[in-house]
Amino acid sequence: MSTENEGTAVPPAPSAPPVPVDSPAASPQPPAHHPDVRPPSAPASPAPQDGQASTADAGAPHPPHPSSAAAAHDPAAPQGPGVTHSAPDASWPPPPPPGAPSYGDGGHGGGQYGDGQYGGGQYGGGGWGASYQPPAPKAGRGRGGLVAALLIAALVAGGLGGGLGYTLAKNNDESGSTTVSASDTGGSVKRDAGTVAGVAAGALPSTVTIQAEGSNGEGGTGTGFVFDKQGHIVTNNHVVAEAVDGGKLSATFPDGKKYEAKVVGHAQGYDVAVIKLESAPSDLKPLPLGNSDKVAVGDSTIAIGAPFGLSNTVTTGIISAKNRPVASSDGSGSSKASYMSALQTDASINPGNSGGPLLDAQGNVIGINSAIQSTSNGGFGTGQAGSIGLGFAIPINQAEFVAKQLIKTGKPVYAKIGASVSLEETANGAKLTEQGVNGSEPVEPGGPAADAGLKPGDVITKLDDRVIDSGPTLIGEIWTHKPGDEVTVTYERGGKERTTQLTLGSKVGDD
Repeated sequence: MSTENEGTAVPPAPSAPPVPVDSPAASPQPPAHHPDVRPPSAPASPAPQDGQASTADAGAPHPPHPSSAAAAHDPAAPQGPGVTHSAPDASWPPPPPPGAPSYGDGGHGGGQYGDGQYGGGQYGGGGWGASYQPPAPKAGRGRGGLVAALLIAALVAGGLGGGLGYTLAKNNDESGSTTVSASDTGGSVKRDAGTVAGVAAGALPSTVTIQAEGSNGEGGTGTGFVFDKQGHIVTNNHVVAEAVDGGKLSATFPDGKKYEAKVVGHAQGYDVAVIKLESAPSDLKPLPLGNSDKVAVGDSTIAIGAPFGLSNTVTTGIISAKNRPVASSDGSGSSKASYMSALQTDASINPGNSGGPLLDAQGNVIGINSAIQSTSNGGFGTGQAGSIGLGFAIPINQAEFVAKQLIKTGKPVYAKIGASVSLEETANGAKLTEQGVNGSEPVEPGGPAADAGLKPGDVITKLDDRVIDSGPTLIGEIWTHKPGDEVTVTYERGGKERTTQLTLGSKVGDD
């Protein structure tokens, strides 16, 4: 996966609770193109066929069912009127669901990775909705009328200005200049800690611009932030994926100091990675981590990153939604998906922002910028899509847990229910499939789901108090928990609603 490869937008994932509605798939924000590295073009991501299932036994869904209309789909599963579920490959993490956005810079269907390697993916023209069509001109007075009105206004203003100017000149002919100089300006002004300028001044020295290059010479640019004093930097998996096997990584601070780095661990499913600086300086200042569970819609946000390679860029906005189910991939046919119950923000996030911190008004990290929804391609001649005010960040509470696991063991740990779930786009819940992966049992014998009494065909509608409207939503919610957590599952069987307690199991690694 290239840090800048553009993927094709995947069909939209269902929207978040409380009221289930269709939501666009976010396309991961691709990393900005490295100036010396030509980003690879990513194949368009095939749209999964209805009925495709994903394995949730490891938290992963069934791979999407091939569709005759999707050229990139792998026609492995049966099709036809009588077939509703496919038997996907036993891969981990799960492949992109029908509504998964690609990381590309194109239309970030499911969320475009801010700058991450997914960013390289192009969330092709697909997206959450139809492309914008300019309205037809209204009948009646045309452009001529508008021009005339503007000319009249200009003339009136000119007349007033001339008369006023003459009067002032006449009355103050003997006076000196009336300009006033500010007592403090520019660098001499003290910026309070609570201002955007104050937060940026405190956070920028602890952010880095990451350049990743694969052994094939392809790569891109992303962002990361200082996690601890030992030199660990947290970023997106798709930002560094190209450099995992024999590639090169470097991290550059705003003061221009550049360090070589290595990947400590990466989690495809979570889209989180940790790298470590070589010969890390002793004066590193980790960014303070906030509590993403306490974030409220409307809270101010500040994003830091390298959009389109423009390092140390600061943008602002608000939290526009919480618990937004987002599934993203790099758009390639063999790609596995990343899932998150994301923080949605309207702070401008573009390719190159991936992996950068999303801060609250006090400068605490509340999320990792990972994907954006975009309507089309284009931007500075790169072919990458840009921000339309729909950005998605991985909540820091989840990312912190993942990062610590990666630092400790080098491998991610996923919560699981031990059952296969359909990735079919619905608004009624997540259905446990009748067919498992590669002939395996759809409900793992002795697994969490089986112990809780769940059976193939059951439709999960709630996980604790969170409404579940689809398989991808369920997976994203499961992954916000830790193995061993006990959750209340509400499900339907035979038209009747039931509830059960379920203790989540665990799955180690992405394989």
